[in-house]
Amino acid sequence: MSATHVEPATHVDPVTRVEHTTPSSRIGVALAGALLVVLAAAPAWGGRQDLHLLAEFYGYVALASLWNLLAGYAGLVSVGQQAYVGLGAYVLFALTILAGVHPLLALPLAGVIGALVAVPVAGLIFRLRGHYFAIGTWVVAEVFRLLSSQISALGGGSGISLPIGIVTSVGSSRQAREFLIYWLALAILVAVLGAIFLLLRSRYGLALTAIRDNELAARSNGVDATRVKLVVYVVTAFGTAIVGALIFLQKLRVSPDTAFSVNDWTAFVIFITVIGGIGRLEGPLIGTIVFFALRETLAERGSLYLLMLGAVAIAVMLKAPKGIWGFFVARFGWQLLPLERRLTILQPRRSKGGSDHGNA
Repeated sequence: MSATHVEPATHVDPVTRVEHTTPSSRIGVALAGALLVVLAAAPAWGGRQDLHLLAEFYGYVALASLWNLLAGYAGLVSVGQQAYVGLGAYVLFALTILAGVHPLLALPLAGVIGALVAVPVAGLIFRLRGHYFAIGTWVVAEVFRLLSSQISALGGGSGISLPIGIVTSVGSSRQAREFLIYWLALAILVAVLGAIFLLLRSRYGLALTAIRDNELAARSNGVDATRVKLVVYVVTAFGTAIVGALIFLQKLRVSPDTAFSVNDWTAFVIFITVIGGIGRLEGPLIGTIVFFALRETLAERGSLYLLMLGAVAIAVMLKAPKGIWGFFVARFGWQLLPLERRLTILQPRRSKGGSDHGNA
């Protein structure tokens, strides 16, 4: 019998690639870039009141984004982040008034000291779990408040204002100071969002996502959850202290009750994050827009303002448990920033040794 030549069978192996970008994220990045240019030029088109409001807006977005990183990704639900807002403010005033440090240099130093203080604090409160952890963070903030009220050189319980010489060192005129503080607030917000974005795109971001979804499974796959949480806690303290220092540099006065206010720096921040979308980088921005819209339209109505905040929070939690942005993501698949990893199947290649396969 004659031998029959048989061609080896071929099969198609799909070529896959992990991508972050989507059409919506490309549009979102382009819009964010255009918006940043417009906001950077705000001193040219906005009045004093507009600049003050925008700087305050940036501060709340930054604080909410940092709290979202802490609670929404690392699962550390803190109700005591006012500890680092107040710490940053008091470090700024102490360095400028007592040590003669220039306010612009005191801002990053406030962040460094906040991060250093966060390490032993984390060693204490990380022993707690769940609601005990939340209560522990509030207790730490109260301890900070009581300690600050005992510093007589900084006004004790009544607080202190920045001397005129320190104020003029920021800028020779009031307009120059307002412009500089505005640009600093915008720059700090961009830096905070950029740092969080890079962190979430790194291997720590993968670890955080695994911890958020299932901490036990993450630990079983080799993720050092305690180390990752410590890094996030220290980074959050660093950023929160800088934001707090800038907020009170703009206010020009600090006191224990205002610097360590649980209402202003934690309750409102949690409200913003929850209604915007916890565990989503875009959530704090959406939540801050809603919060400021309600505040600017209802703040003069007294208790009705707080009632409306509560009503909005209840309505969002009932209709959109994942927040406003989480609702749109679930329904339309929108993504303003390229964070989520997606498996993309490219043109298949043909190889020998098997049967034909189509695209997965």
